[in-house]
Amino acid sequence: MSKGAYTYEPGNITEFGKDRMRFELGDTMVEGLADTTALTDEEIQAAIDAYPNKWKRAKLMLLESLCRRFAYEVNTKTGPLSLDMNGRAKLWKEDYDKLKKEVQAESVSVPRFGNGVDGPPYFHTGMHENERVWNG
Repeated sequence: MSKGAYTYEPGNITEFGKDRMRFELGDTMVEGLADTTALTDEEIQAAIDAYPNKWKRAKLMLLESLCRRFAYEVNTKTGPLSLDMNGRAKLWKEDYDKLKKEVQAESVSVPRFGNGVDGPPYFHTGMHENERVWNG
C-alpha cells in the first residue's frame, strides 16, 4: 500500500485541478506530508475524476470524507499546551453543509418531456395559447 503524494503548487490554482482543490479546502500545508496534510494527491484526483465537469460535487465528496475522518478528534490539554483538534473538523462540516445546500439547489431542474433529456422544456413561451381558437 503506497503512502500517497502530498504536493501543492499555488501557481496552478487558476486551473480546476488538484492544486485548486487543495486551495479551496485549505489543505495546503504539504511540507509535513501526512502529519500536516489531510488529503493525498491521489484522493483529490480520484474525487475530481469521479465527477468530471462537476467541481462542486467533487469538492462535496472530499468535504464529506474530511468530516468523517476528523470527526473523532477531540480537544486536548496538557499543562499549558491546548490543542483545539475538532476546530478544523467543525469548519469543514460548515463548508460541507453550505456546499450541499448549494449543490442540491442547482440540481433542481424543470421537468422535460420524455426521458428527461430529449425534447423541448416542459414550460415554454406560448404554452397556454390555443392554436384552435378562431381570431377572425
